[in-house]
Amino acid sequence: MTVIRPSAFQRRTHRGGMAISSRRNTIINGDCLDILPQLSPLSVNFILTDPPYITRYKSRDGRRVPNDDNDAWLKPAFAEMYRVLERGSFCVSFYGWNKADLFIAAWRKAGFRMVGHIVFRKRYASSVRFLRYEHEVAYLLAKGNAMPPASPVPDVLDWSYTGNRLHPTQKPISVLKPLIQAFCNPGGVVLDPFCGSGSTLVAAQEVGRDYIGIELDSTYHRAASERLHRRNPEQQCEARGHSTAECRASAF
Repeated sequence: MTVIRPSAFQRRTHRGGMAISSRRNTIINGDCLDILPQLSPLSVNFILTDPPYITRYKSRDGRRVPNDDNDAWLKPAFAEMYRVLERGSFCVSFYGWNKADLFIAAWRKAGFRMVGHIVFRKRYASSVRFLRYEHEVAYLLAKGNAMPPASPVPDVLDWSYTGNRLHPTQKPISVLKPLIQAFCNPGGVVLDPFCGSGSTLVAAQEVGRDYIGIELDSTYHRAASERLHRRNPEQQCEARGHSTAECRASAF
């Protein structure tokens, strides 16, 4: 796993002309509006992301999400995501239900088609006001003539509570893995431009896919980097279809 900070990334792309898409299994500490334009077109196979919901969210312990107080990033970010995504591929994006109009406008302007809607059912309420809010939601977006997956996932999935230890809106790996398996072939590249504490990247590792992650906040970037480093290299190798013996031999 390669960790790239903005200054190092800029030196490499300027001096050597190296597109970041040539470096799989990379997590970059930077603004996706700066990093995404430097990825090659059509260079990723699936996007799974949990962007800010534009709700000024504040967790019970006072943590916040960067850029959750404005939508200036929304349309340019999804335009770049559309550009780097392979034709005939998918993007799954979480969103804030009370800002659905803003997200839908950004997806359509970028060129995405909405081809499915996923509800993640919780066993607890995240908050209580007019209702007990017991779900998360995401849209399945398609670029071009995307074919249905061999094994479609249900559009209602059960949620597991993470405790939000590493990030105030930390998503459970258990709900991300089936999405990656359905919409990204083995050996493909999964992109998360708002990767937070790295749940999408860990899920990609665990099912044998490569990843590129971008995270603006240095604290969350560090948490994601440490989380990825903790994974056993043999487990990562085996997830890509190699035998235990082959993985052990490659370590020497």
